[in-house]
Amino acid sequence: MNTTVLGFPRIGQNRELKRALEAYWRKEISEKELLSVADKLKALHLKIQEEKGVDLIPVGDFSLYDSVLDTAVMFSCAGERFRFTSSQSNLDRYFIYARGNKNNPALEMTKWFDTNYHYIVPEIGDKIELAENFLLKEVKWAKKMVNVSKIKPVLIGPYTFVSLAKIKDASLKKQVLERLLPLYEEVIRSVAKEGVKFFQIDEPALVYGADKALVKRVGAFYNDLLPSVKGVKFILQTYFESVEEHFSEVSSWAFDYIGLDMVRGLDGNIKAIAKNKKNLKGKGLVIGIIDGRNIWKTDFSMALSVIKLAGRYVDVSKCMISPSASLHFVPYTVQGEDIGDVAPYVAFAMEKLDELKQLKAIISNPKHKALKENKALMRRWAKESFLYNKDVRLRMKALNSSSFERPLPFKRRYAMQNKILNLPKFPTTTIGSFPQTKDVRQMRLKHKRGQISTLAYRVFIAEKIKEVIKIQEDLGLDMFVHGEFERTDMVEFFGEKMDGFLFTKNGWVQSYGSRCVRPPIIFGDVSRPSAMTVDEVRFAQELTDKPVKGMLTGPITILNWSFPRQDISRKEIAFQIALGLRDEVKDLESAGIKAIQVDEPALREGLPLKARKHKGYLKWAVEAFRLSTAVAAPQTQIHTHMCYSDFNDIIEAISAMDADVISIENARSRGELLDVFKEFKYKQAIGPGIYDIHSKRIPPVDEMYELLKICLEKGISKDLLWVNPDCGLKTRDWPETIEALKNMVAAAKKLRRAYK
Repeated sequence: MNTTVLGFPRIGQNRELKRALEAYWRKEISEKELLSVADKLKALHLKIQEEKGVDLIPVGDFSLYDSVLDTAVMFSCAGERFRFTSSQSNLDRYFIYARGNKNNPALEMTKWFDTNYHYIVPEIGDKIELAENFLLKEVKWAKKMVNVSKIKPVLIGPYTFVSLAKIKDASLKKQVLERLLPLYEEVIRSVAKEGVKFFQIDEPALVYGADKALVKRVGAFYNDLLPSVKGVKFILQTYFESVEEHFSEVSSWAFDYIGLDMVRGLDGNIKAIAKNKKNLKGKGLVIGIIDGRNIWKTDFSMALSVIKLAGRYVDVSKCMISPSASLHFVPYTVQGEDIGDVAPYVAFAMEKLDELKQLKAIISNPKHKALKENKALMRRWAKESFLYNKDVRLRMKALNSSSFERPLPFKRRYAMQNKILNLPKFPTTTIGSFPQTKDVRQMRLKHKRGQISTLAYRVFIAEKIKEVIKIQEDLGLDMFVHGEFERTDMVEFFGEKMDGFLFTKNGWVQSYGSRCVRPPIIFGDVSRPSAMTVDEVRFAQELTDKPVKGMLTGPITILNWSFPRQDISRKEIAFQIALGLRDEVKDLESAGIKAIQVDEPALREGLPLKARKHKGYLKWAVEAFRLSTAVAAPQTQIHTHMCYSDFNDIIEAISAMDADVISIENARSRGELLDVFKEFKYKQAIGPGIYDIHSKRIPPVDEMYELLKICLEKGISKDLLWVNPDCGLKTRDWPETIEALKNMVAAAKKLRRAYK
């Protein structure tokens, strides 16, 4: 069995790409220097995969920002509204699409399926043409590094590209597709002429309940084109779920291989291949059997049983094995990490390449020692004492219906809260974090390294809190935050203070562009030994008469942005986290904090890709949030925040969370996300973001004011509308932050005058 990989981490072992990108954006290095760093990384990654024995190595999976954006730029359809100057290079224009500038608001950014990776959403208009064939360029370059027989070009397919793009009129999707297909043909034929033996076309959107007319048209395109491209074997690659709804059709397409996720989509995909085995005659599968989304070592016995099961319906000698998804969803390597007793059970990208090689050897030789060693490892894991906490298990058993219910309905709570908080109409606030400047990062690092005392560090943080409270007073905001200067990442901070989590030094994963996160590893039962946030928030509240929000990250976001253990359900993990947060809510309330925000930006992200699974997930996800917050007294105002979400299909669940105030990202969509609030009579308060914090651009007062008017036009009550940015301000600079918030406060005041 040959082995292949669907993609490899782009950022480099030490985040070399991140540093080069940010240096280029600061004009500290040239375009040539940035591209040199990228070429070195690509060359290294090709060499690593070749040395690790990967038979087919992906080319085209690397990106300076995002692969969907690369595809859009290649076809000149990223966004027609953008206006560039003659002095801007193609590379600068590429980054303006993603990041925006003074004259061009950035393209919308949203989650890539149910991952924590964000892709740039193209805005396809009238112009569609092949501008620069980046894949051809990548293949020509890669041929100089490895034998062309090992190269596997990777291209996002037309169905997925059109499905995920923004088109001004949804009825034009088929027309857009028709205009793109000849360009796709040109790219595919040009790359095939370079002598490649395999070609991977990614169509992950097929895992959805897809547009049947578009699926049929794309199938006809593939059936016409692929047989005429001689000497190349084509792989239709899917991932993240099963393709059972469309398998009878796609299995008849003229692909030589079909790539299937046999981790997350195992049951559906096995049913699909069993039902359509006649269509698979002469075809092979790319069996995605190593988890590309989590960091635990593969159970080889389980993997072999899946391969054996697939072998009932296909000739496994014609199949390949692979990770279930691109490896850029996991960190680079475990090498150099100090993660104690859990270390033997963990595999990052480099180690998953080793697992792939070992599995290939075991398939060839069932008596290979690697299988025996793996079986022993799996037995040891099941007996590890660090997995279990008796007190947590007892507390979980004691939960009952009252554990999830607040004492009064929203309308009565909100009236009580308004009297206590004394807020004006259209109250202004921010989402939580303020700019984390170089001195903040340096002091945190010194404290972590033991170079300064805890007392000195806390004094420094206290001074920063004083500064940010004064800034908020001067700006005229109505509800304050303490700035979160003591926090690195919104999940990491809480995970470090809870039992059951562990952290890496260098386990970075790309979230978008140069933004990288270090997801915690949940390895055991979760509990909160002591208060996590009370001291800083209480100190901030003592500095002002304005209400200061306590800031917590919600249980679903902590779960979804971590690498969870696999021996218990995600629901059980979420409830364990929620119990820890519940204790924190009670402690904040006891400390005099009258508003507490429990952020759930990843609630929508965790929604299963199959509609039939939505109800079950949303039920326990909402219950986990309510378990965190139901302990609060009715006069305590509970806020939550969500981002990158299309709320149409989860609006009832959002309402059921029973938060008093929700803030959402909205600025980039210019109110489009709010249509659902017009149709669904949402009863709680809402703050649709009117300032895109992912761009350096400072929106003027009138623009923010118009966005607020749109919010009212969409049906949000003037008595329930809050005014806030899209998200936290951690990554912004102080001058732009202050200027933007001044404009935001001015827009709110203008709205108050208009709607007295």
